[in-house]
Amino acid sequence: MTVLDGRVIIVTGASSGIGKAAVKMFVRAGARVIASARRKEQLQELQKEIDNDDGSVVTVAGDVCDLALHESLVRTAVDNFGRLDGAFNNAGMLGVNAPIGEVAVADWQATLATNLTGAMLAARSQVPRMQESDGGSIVFTGSFVGYTAGFAGMSAYAASKAGLIGLSKVLAVECADAGIRVNTIISGGVDTPMGHESAPTPDAMAFVKNLHALGRIARPDEVAAAAKFLLSDDASFVTGTAMRVDGGVSVFKG
Repeated sequence: MTVLDGRVIIVTGASSGIGKAAVKMFVRAGARVIASARRKEQLQELQKEIDNDDGSVVTVAGDVCDLALHESLVRTAVDNFGRLDGAFNNAGMLGVNAPIGEVAVADWQATLATNLTGAMLAARSQVPRMQESDGGSIVFTGSFVGYTAGFAGMSAYAASKAGLIGLSKVLAVECADAGIRVNTIISGGVDTPMGHESAPTPDAMAFVKNLHALGRIARPDEVAAAAKFLLSDDASFVTGTAMRVDGGVSVFKG
Protein backbone atom coordinates (compact mmCIF):
# COMPACT_ATOMS: atom_id res chain seq x y z
CA MET A 1 0.00 0.00 0.00
CA THR A 2 1.29 3.47 -0.90
CA VAL A 3 0.99 6.50 1.38
CA LEU A 4 -1.96 8.09 -0.46
CA ASP A 5 -3.63 4.85 -1.51
CA GLY A 6 -7.30 5.49 -2.24
CA ARG A 7 -7.19 9.16 -1.18
CA VAL A 8 -9.15 11.68 -3.24
CA ILE A 9 -7.22 14.96 -3.47
CA ILE A 10 -7.77 18.32 -5.16
CA VAL A 11 -4.70 20.08 -6.58
CA THR A 12 -4.89 23.66 -7.83
CA GLY A 13 -2.23 25.35 -9.93
CA ALA A 14 -1.77 21.94 -11.54
CA SER A 15 -0.73 22.95 -15.05
CA SER A 16 2.94 23.58 -14.26
CA GLY A 17 5.61 23.77 -11.59
CA ILE A 18 4.89 22.44 -8.11
CA GLY A 19 1.26 21.63 -8.87
CA LYS A 20 2.08 19.55 -11.93
CA ALA A 21 4.78 17.66 -10.05
CA ALA A 22 2.32 17.08 -7.20
CA VAL A 23 -0.36 15.59 -9.43
CA LYS A 24 2.11 13.10 -10.89
CA MET A 25 3.55 12.25 -7.47
CA PHE A 26 0.16 11.82 -5.80
CA VAL A 27 -1.06 9.48 -8.54
CA ARG A 28 2.08 7.36 -8.17
CA ALA A 29 1.36 7.29 -4.43
CA GLY A 30 -2.11 5.82 -5.08
CA ALA A 31 -4.32 8.93 -5.00
CA ARG A 32 -7.22 9.95 -7.20
CA VAL A 33 -6.69 13.57 -8.18
CA ILE A 34 -8.89 16.42 -9.32
CA ALA A 35 -6.41 18.71 -11.06
CA SER A 36 -7.26 22.34 -11.72
CA ALA A 37 -5.67 25.36 -13.37
CA ARG A 38 -6.74 28.16 -15.65
CA ARG A 39 -5.08 26.69 -18.74
CA LYS A 40 -7.22 23.88 -20.13
CA GLU A 41 -4.70 22.84 -22.78
CA GLN A 42 -1.93 22.31 -20.22
CA LEU A 43 -4.28 20.24 -18.07
CA GLN A 44 -5.07 18.04 -21.04
CA GLU A 45 -1.36 17.61 -21.69
CA LEU A 46 -0.87 16.63 -18.06
CA GLN A 47 -3.47 13.90 -18.43
CA LYS A 48 -1.63 12.56 -21.47
CA GLU A 49 1.69 12.54 -19.60
CA ILE A 50 0.15 10.54 -16.76
CA ASP A 51 -1.46 8.03 -19.16
CA ASN A 52 -4.77 8.45 -17.43
CA ASP A 53 -6.57 5.34 -18.73
CA ASP A 54 -7.70 4.34 -15.23
CA GLY A 55 -9.44 7.65 -14.57
CA SER A 56 -7.09 8.50 -11.72
CA VAL A 57 -6.99 12.15 -12.80
CA VAL A 58 -9.95 14.37 -13.61
CA THR A 59 -9.24 17.92 -14.77
CA VAL A 60 -11.35 21.03 -14.24
CA ALA A 61 -10.22 24.35 -15.71
CA GLY A 62 -11.02 27.60 -13.93
CA ASP A 63 -9.87 30.58 -11.92
CA VAL A 64 -9.25 30.14 -8.18
CA CYS A 65 -10.70 33.61 -7.59
CA ASP A 66 -14.11 32.15 -8.52
CA LEU A 67 -16.02 30.42 -5.71
CA ALA A 68 -17.94 28.44 -8.33
CA LEU A 69 -14.71 26.71 -9.39
CA HIS A 70 -14.02 25.43 -5.89
CA GLU A 71 -17.58 24.20 -5.49
CA SER A 72 -17.20 22.44 -8.85
CA LEU A 73 -13.95 20.79 -7.77
CA VAL A 74 -15.53 19.41 -4.61
CA ARG A 75 -18.58 18.24 -6.55
CA THR A 76 -16.31 16.59 -9.16
CA ALA A 77 -14.44 14.74 -6.40
CA VAL A 78 -17.66 13.39 -4.92
CA ASP A 79 -19.32 12.60 -8.26
CA ASN A 80 -16.29 10.73 -9.61
CA PHE A 81 -14.81 9.16 -6.49
CA GLY A 82 -17.45 9.44 -3.78
CA ARG A 83 -15.46 11.52 -1.29
CA LEU A 84 -12.86 14.20 -0.66
CA ASP A 85 -9.87 13.45 1.57
CA GLY A 86 -7.40 16.21 0.89
CA ALA A 87 -6.51 19.36 -0.99
CA PHE A 88 -3.26 20.94 -2.07
CA ASN A 89 -4.30 24.55 -2.59
CA ASN A 90 -1.22 25.53 -4.51
CA ALA A 91 -2.34 28.05 -7.15
CA GLY A 92 -0.64 31.41 -7.00
CA MET A 93 0.77 34.34 -8.91
CA LEU A 94 3.77 36.61 -8.52
CA GLY A 95 1.78 39.75 -9.20
CA VAL A 96 2.97 43.30 -9.59
CA ASN A 97 6.59 44.13 -8.76
CA ALA A 98 6.85 47.79 -7.80
CA PRO A 99 7.59 50.09 -4.86
CA ILE A 100 4.56 50.55 -2.62
CA GLY A 101 3.97 54.10 -3.86
CA GLU A 102 3.61 52.75 -7.40
CA VAL A 103 1.44 49.72 -6.67
CA ALA A 104 -1.97 50.18 -8.25
CA VAL A 105 -4.82 49.15 -5.96
CA ALA A 106 -6.21 46.88 -8.68
CA ASP A 107 -2.87 45.07 -8.98
CA TRP A 108 -2.63 44.64 -5.21
CA GLN A 109 -6.16 43.27 -5.05
CA ALA A 110 -5.56 40.87 -7.94
CA THR A 111 -2.53 39.33 -6.21
CA LEU A 112 -4.31 38.90 -2.89
CA ALA A 113 -7.41 37.59 -4.66
CA THR A 114 -5.43 34.77 -6.26
CA ASN A 115 -2.95 33.90 -3.52
CA LEU A 116 -4.99 34.46 -0.35
CA THR A 117 -8.68 34.84 -1.10
CA GLY A 118 -8.45 31.98 -3.57
CA ALA A 119 -7.09 29.77 -0.80
CA MET A 120 -9.89 30.87 1.53
CA LEU A 121 -12.53 30.10 -1.10
CA ALA A 122 -10.96 26.69 -1.61
CA ALA A 123 -11.07 25.83 2.08
CA ARG A 124 -14.57 27.28 2.39
CA SER A 125 -15.76 24.73 -0.15
CA GLN A 126 -13.58 21.82 0.98
CA VAL A 127 -14.08 21.87 4.75
CA PRO A 128 -17.85 21.15 4.82
CA ARG A 129 -17.40 18.10 2.61
CA MET A 130 -14.51 16.79 4.72
CA GLN A 131 -16.60 17.34 7.84
CA GLU A 132 -19.19 14.96 6.43
CA SER A 133 -16.67 12.15 6.11
CA ASP A 134 -13.70 11.07 8.21
CA GLY A 135 -11.82 14.37 8.16
CA GLY A 136 -8.97 15.20 5.85
CA SER A 137 -5.95 17.38 5.21
CA ILE A 138 -5.59 20.79 3.59
CA VAL A 139 -2.22 22.16 2.49
CA PHE A 140 -1.42 25.67 1.24
CA THR A 141 1.70 26.73 -0.65
CA GLY A 142 3.37 29.66 1.11
CA SER A 143 6.77 31.22 0.58
CA PHE A 144 9.85 32.37 2.44
CA VAL A 145 9.06 35.77 0.92
CA GLY A 146 6.95 37.47 3.55
CA TYR A 147 7.95 34.94 6.21
CA THR A 148 11.73 34.81 6.33
CA ALA A 149 12.63 37.62 3.97
CA GLY A 150 11.27 40.71 2.32
CA PHE A 151 12.27 41.82 -1.16
CA ALA A 152 11.73 45.32 -2.50
CA GLY A 153 8.79 45.52 -4.87
CA MET A 154 7.10 42.32 -3.67
CA SER A 155 4.73 43.74 -1.06
CA ALA A 156 1.54 42.23 -2.51
CA TYR A 157 3.07 38.79 -2.98
CA ALA A 158 4.65 38.82 0.49
CA ALA A 159 1.46 39.95 2.18
CA SER A 160 -0.64 37.33 0.42
CA LYS A 161 1.72 34.48 1.24
CA ALA A 162 2.15 35.57 4.85
CA GLY A 163 -1.63 35.67 5.14
CA LEU A 164 -1.81 31.96 4.34
CA ILE A 165 0.02 31.20 7.59
CA GLY A 166 -2.58 32.98 9.68
CA LEU A 167 -5.38 31.37 7.70
CA SER A 168 -4.01 27.88 8.20
CA LYS A 169 -3.52 28.40 11.94
CA VAL A 170 -7.11 29.48 12.44
CA LEU A 171 -8.49 26.70 10.25
CA ALA A 172 -6.38 24.14 12.10
CA VAL A 173 -8.15 25.13 15.30
CA GLU A 174 -11.61 25.46 13.75
CA CYS A 175 -11.45 22.10 12.00
CA ALA A 176 -9.61 19.97 14.55
CA ASP A 177 -12.76 18.44 16.04
CA ALA A 178 -13.74 17.22 12.56
CA GLY A 179 -10.36 15.53 12.10
CA ILE A 180 -9.23 18.01 9.46
CA ARG A 181 -5.58 19.05 9.54
CA VAL A 182 -4.44 22.32 7.93
CA ASN A 183 -0.85 23.31 7.20
CA THR A 184 1.17 25.71 5.05
CA ILE A 185 4.41 24.83 3.27
CA ILE A 186 7.00 27.61 3.44
CA SER A 187 8.87 27.10 0.21
CA GLY A 188 12.25 28.47 -0.70
CA GLY A 189 13.10 29.35 -4.28
CA VAL A 190 11.83 26.76 -6.75
CA ASP A 191 12.76 25.96 -10.34
CA THR A 192 9.38 26.88 -11.84
CA PRO A 193 8.17 29.43 -14.40
CA MET A 194 7.16 31.72 -11.53
CA GLY A 195 10.53 31.25 -9.88
CA HIS A 196 12.30 32.31 -13.05
CA GLU A 197 9.89 35.22 -13.48
CA SER A 198 10.95 36.54 -10.08
CA ALA A 199 14.65 36.15 -10.96
CA PRO A 200 14.75 36.69 -14.73
CA THR A 201 18.50 37.15 -15.26
CA PRO A 202 21.46 34.85 -14.53
CA ASP A 203 22.74 37.30 -11.92
CA ALA A 204 19.35 37.48 -10.22
CA MET A 205 19.05 33.70 -10.16
CA ALA A 206 22.56 33.35 -8.78
CA PHE A 207 21.63 35.77 -6.01
CA VAL A 208 18.53 33.74 -5.12
CA LYS A 209 20.43 30.46 -5.13
CA ASN A 210 23.06 31.89 -2.84
CA LEU A 211 20.45 32.84 -0.26
CA HIS A 212 19.96 29.14 0.46
CA ALA A 213 22.25 27.15 2.72
CA LEU A 214 22.14 24.35 0.15
CA GLY A 215 23.32 26.78 -2.53
CA ARG A 216 20.51 26.00 -4.94
CA ILE A 217 16.77 26.32 -5.44
CA ALA A 218 14.36 23.41 -5.13
CA ARG A 219 13.04 21.10 -7.79
CA PRO A 220 9.22 21.20 -7.94
CA ASP A 221 9.01 17.57 -6.82
CA GLU A 222 10.90 18.38 -3.61
CA VAL A 223 8.11 20.72 -2.54
CA ALA A 224 5.46 18.33 -3.81
CA ALA A 225 6.96 15.62 -1.60
CA ALA A 226 6.36 17.78 1.46
CA ALA A 227 2.73 18.21 0.43
CA LYS A 228 2.42 14.45 -0.03
CA PHE A 229 3.69 13.95 3.52
CA LEU A 230 1.25 16.47 4.98
CA LEU A 231 -1.66 14.89 3.09
CA SER A 232 -0.80 11.41 4.34
CA ASP A 233 -1.33 9.62 7.64
CA ASP A 234 2.41 9.97 8.24
CA ALA A 235 1.55 13.54 9.28
CA SER A 236 -1.44 12.54 11.41
CA PHE A 237 -0.30 14.69 14.37
CA VAL A 238 0.80 17.69 12.29
CA THR A 239 -1.56 20.65 12.03
CA GLY A 240 -1.34 24.43 12.15
CA THR A 241 2.28 24.43 11.08
CA ALA A 242 4.32 26.63 8.77
CA MET A 243 6.52 23.83 7.47
CA ARG A 244 9.82 25.05 6.04
CA VAL A 245 10.90 23.41 2.80
CA ASP A 246 13.36 26.15 2.03
CA GLY A 247 16.83 24.73 1.51
CA GLY A 248 18.00 26.54 4.63
CA VAL A 249 17.16 30.05 3.42
CA SER A 250 15.61 30.79 6.83
CA VAL A 251 18.79 29.92 8.74
CA PHE A 252 21.60 30.78 6.34
CA LYS A 253 23.63 33.82 7.35
CA GLY A 254 26.39 33.43 4.79
